[in-house]
Amino acid sequence: MRLDDQPESSNVEDRRGMGFGGGPRMVAAGGIGGLGLVAVIVLGLLFGVDPATLLSIVEGGQQQTYQQQASGPRQSQPGVEDSQRRFVAQVLGSTESVWTNEFAQHGRRYQAPTLVLFSGAVQSACGLAESAMGPFYCPQDQKVYLDTSFFRDMQVKLGAPGDFPRAYVIAHEIGHHIQNLLGLLSASRSNDASVRTELQADCLAGVWANRANATTHILEQGDIEEGINAATAIGDDRLQQRARGYVVPDSFTHGSSAQRARWFTRGVQTGDLTQCDTFHANRL
Repeated sequence: MRLDDQPESSNVEDRRGMGFGGGPRMVAAGGIGGLGLVAVIVLGLLFGVDPATLLSIVEGGQQQTYQQQASGPRQSQPGVEDSQRRFVAQVLGSTESVWTNEFAQHGRRYQAPTLVLFSGAVQSACGLAESAMGPFYCPQDQKVYLDTSFFRDMQVKLGAPGDFPRAYVIAHEIGHHIQNLLGLLSASRSNDASVRTELQADCLAGVWANRANATTHILEQGDIEEGINAATAIGDDRLQQRARGYVVPDSFTHGSSAQRARWFTRGVQTGDLTQCDTFHANRL
């Protein structure tokens, strides 16, 4: 990706390095998971825990006791450029530019979200955001929560290397913010509604890529292929096959590899928000 000239968003809140201590506080995990369940499955693979058990804990929103310590954002070492933070801020800035223009064309004002960088765990308005949950959008505070260690998991554990897959992750979570602003986040907890919500976010990520490249030429040869590879790598069927050795389509929450790649590609090819209506599509 070509991001050298892309301005950084000012809506990045760096909470990395915050610890936990002091008095205990009960919090519950919750909110829109986005790519979050991917990291739960990866965690199970890493530690030999049945991913289904971890999923039941996260999806059930069971309360856990954590100790939160009030401390300031992590301070970068003087003279050391934080390339991860800069990358995130530049991609976020690109999404702000694209969606501000898109909303303006429809007579609306885009309300940019805040992206919170954290390490380990951090409190959100939806409860506790943990690294194990992966990238996480909370509609209650309109913030995206991201532990950049997920990027390493995508590359090493899921076989999705490159800059663009990292940008795709961010754009997907911003897709959930777009859904929230447009009133498209489904209140249903059914698997079908979840799949349609996630596939629409994939399509919106593709729309961002199309529009951003049209105005700032940020894409390089192979970037879209990397994005399709990433969407394929995190399909429910691929993850279930890897974790369990078999696939249960009725339990899908994010869509199959083919579905995720198809809707992302649709967004990239059309650059049209109206082409991302997964909720009324007969074929996903």
